[in-house]
Order: sequence, then structure tokens, then C-alpha cells
Amino acid sequence: MATASSSLAFPSLQQRQLQSLRRQQRPSNRHFSARPIHASVSEKPAQGVSVSLPESSNLPIRKIPGDTGLFLIGPMKDRLDYFYNQGRDEFFKSKIQKYQSTVFRTNMPPGPFIAPNPQVVALLDGKSFPVLFDLTKVEKKDIFTGTYMPSTELTGGYRVLSYLDPSEPNHGKLKKLLFYQLKSRRDQVIPEFISSYNELFDTLEKELASKGKAIFGSANDQAAFNFLSRSLYGVNPADTKLGNDGPGLVAKWVLFQLGPQLTLGLPKYLEDLTIHNFRLPPALIKKDYQRLYDFFYSSSGFLLDEAEKLGISREEACHNLLFTTCFNSFGGMRIFFPNTLKWLGRAGAKFHSELAQEIRSVVRSNGGQVTMAAMEQMPLMKSVVYEALRIDPPVPLQFGRAKRDMIIESHDAAFKVKEGELLFGFQPFATKDPRIFERPEEFVPDRFVGEGEKMLKHVLWSNGRETEAPTVENKQCAGKEFVVLMSRLFIVELFLRYDSFEIEVGKSPLGVAVTVTSLKRASF
Repeated sequence: MATASSSLAFPSLQQRQLQSLRRQQRPSNRHFSARPIHASVSEKPAQGVSVSLPESSNLPIRKIPGDTGLFLIGPMKDRLDYFYNQGRDEFFKSKIQKYQSTVFRTNMPPGPFIAPNPQVVALLDGKSFPVLFDLTKVEKKDIFTGTYMPSTELTGGYRVLSYLDPSEPNHGKLKKLLFYQLKSRRDQVIPEFISSYNELFDTLEKELASKGKAIFGSANDQAAFNFLSRSLYGVNPADTKLGNDGPGLVAKWVLFQLGPQLTLGLPKYLEDLTIHNFRLPPALIKKDYQRLYDFFYSSSGFLLDEAEKLGISREEACHNLLFTTCFNSFGGMRIFFPNTLKWLGRAGAKFHSELAQEIRSVVRSNGGQVTMAAMEQMPLMKSVVYEALRIDPPVPLQFGRAKRDMIIESHDAAFKVKEGELLFGFQPFATKDPRIFERPEEFVPDRFVGEGEKMLKHVLWSNGRETEAPTVENKQCAGKEFVVLMSRLFIVELFLRYDSFEIEVGKSPLGVAVTVTSLKRASF
């Protein structure tokens, strides 16, 4: 498959000049060093309208290229190309080549008859993409999933936090509640992760012994749900009426929300005529959702008490806690951990040994304990997490609606955007921008070691820069540091237990499907 870098066609002279400048300014990627780093886990008339300009720019103003086609026909053609004829990445690459621009107009799925207006301005480079984080320029109301919004019947009748703009009163209250949850349960995170994921490794080993291979996804789903329930709520799902049904119920519930953006492997036209044209009726999932809601309501007493103090009803708070835990956190672990395992598996046994050596030596020097302080002394391990988040971000699509007329810059040109236009960014192209990163399509484990840490500002997975922090005033993921911590723990526990491993990688509607074919227990 063609890489993003191979498909970007820019004016050759300007490209050579920019590349030369970049070589002078960009820090080199060093080989692994034990030196520690410190990093925390419809258009309106233009007349009389003030246009927001960048502070300084010598770039030419260019009309945004792109053609969204005829009514219905254009969006449907783009949808078929996106899902089937080309595939998502090639869909974007072909348009970059066609328009000779990383900023252009296009349609985004699902289009008719789910999304009333599928037209977006695509931002597919690392310079234009960050405008999606600037809340002085973009609004985030009801665009979490893009050009359509799932029925609120799927979330108890409430617009949950992910669909709220920070200007809405409940946004700050709900985000404060999540910060409170993370702070009050922080001491349980590491021990419960270790317990839950050692159960996962036991499961994988037993399956390997009996079948010769082990499916990582199902075991990871159960471990992730158990970990989140035990660490954030103090409840073991197996000891409740929910039992081990949580992951399956969540998967079905997520399908009803994201189905219009997925391919499930059904025959092309059957699938497109169903889940991409019509919403799945929420009534079909009502009983399953109620089981999840009852579990979280009975487990969240201390959080619901805090919610009432913040001015949020217990019911609304519970629906938000369910969404954050199951859609955001569980969904992230369900996608990101297999992706991380994929890249680690491809890195090979030699690298595994180097990573295991760093992790084990640091744990031994810290009394055999895995702590946050100890993990800060593992620069290679930390870099691996950031590199996995860079090359395979768990939430690849990002949206924002322009609050006013403004100018957006790519590396090569500036573009006028009108108030009300929907801006779309495909994050993997922004974080694999060859104008920013060397060897952007490669998984470089030590990319962020030493001087490479300066490049963390270009890691954008959390709806913000890695060097920035979530607040009640922004839309950066409330659990940003929690996600980084979980990801670090996953790698640490993996290499405390195993010297190396081998895997097979297949396709999945979300992320990848990983099958473990070999696990070599720790020998040193």
C-alpha cells in the first residue's frame, strides 16, 4: 500500500527549501540511551466580516480545492470509494494527489441518509490539523462522531460530555466529575492493572498450550473491562449480575453508534444499503444498555454523590460515567493495545530484549515494585508508547465547526474558511507528516528519547498536543494521563513476564485483530 509520504506532491523548489530548513532545525532521532527524560504521563456573505489571520504569513491565499459532486450522487460515490473501492487511506491520498493540496473539500461518510450535510474541509497535514484544538476558532458541539450524531436514546436521552462544547455549562461540571474520579481512585490503578492483565496473560498461555495460538482481542476486552471496573469503581463485574457480559454488551452498543463509519465484512452493497444509509434502531439495544446502566449506577455511589454537589443529576452523571468508561476508556484500550502489540511484534526479538532489559533493571532498582516514579526512569518504554500513539492514534478522525471566517495554513498555502463550515482532520496523516517527522511511516521505538522529546508537541492523539494538559475549559481528553499510564503499564507487565513474543495480524472493524502464536517466558 502506498505511504502517505509517497503520495504528497508539493512544489519541488519549496519542498527542497523546507526540507533543508528542517534538517537544520529538527533534532535527530538517537539510538536508545539510558538517559532519563521527563514527560508527564451554510456560508455567509464575506462583506463586513472580520477574517482571523495568522500572526505572520508569507503564504499565498488559495481557494480551497475540491468538488463534492452532485446532490446525493457525490456523497454516495465518495462513501463507496472511502469504504470499498479505495479504502480510507487511499481515498485521502488520491485526493491529495488530485488537488495538489493537503487541504481540500470532500464528503465524509456516512452521507445520505444519515448525515444531512456530509461536506467538510479536510485538513491532512500537521500544520493545519491543530486548528481543530483551538476553541477560539472552532466549536465542538455535537460533532464528536463527525457529520452525524447518534441518537441520544443510546445515552439515556442525554447529550453526554463528548458532544458538549466547553461553552455549555454542563461541560465543565462533567469534566470536573471525571477529574474527581481519576484523583480519588488513583491508588488503585496500578495494582488493579497488574492483577487484571496477569489474568489476561494466564488466559493467553492456556489457550496457546491447548490450541497453538491465542486470540488477543477477546482476552484483552475482558481484562480491560475488569480493570476499569475494579480500579475506577471498586467493583469486580464477575461478582455482580453483569458477570462477564460487559465487553459483549459494550461492543453491541458501540456498533449502534459507530456503525455508519464501519465496515463489518458483509457483502459490499448489502452493508452499504443498511448500516451506511439507515440508523440501527436504538430499541434493539435498550435492554442491553439498561444492564450496563444498572451496573454503573450501583457501582458509582461516591461519584453520584459528588455529581449532585456539582449540580448534575445522578441519572445524567451515570450515563456520562458509562459513556466515558465504556466508549472512551474501554474503547481506547480495545483499539490501542492490539495496535501497540502489532508494532512491538514487528520490532523483533532483538528490540524486545533491549526493552525488557531496561524495564527489568529499573524495576529491580526500585525494590521490585512497578510505580509511576519507576516508569519515569524508562525512556525507551515511554518513547514506545508515544510512538505507538503517533503512528496509530486510537481516534483517527477529528472535527470542528468554524466559529468565524478565518485563514487556515498548510505548509504550502493559506485558505479562507467560512463561519459554520465543518473542518475535518485525519490524524494519522497529521502525525505522519513528512514535513515534520523523519521516516514518518516507520515505527521508530526510540524516536522520543533524549532530544527527540522535543517532538512530543506533534503527537496529537488526545484532542490536543501531548505537551498540553486537559482542563475544564478545553476538549482535550480528561483521561489523557490515565491512558498514557495504562499504556505504559501494558508494556511493562508484558516485558516483565516475557522475553519475546510472536503474533499474526488481521483485520478488524476497529483497529487490528491480533493472534499470539508464541510467548517466551522471562529468562533473565
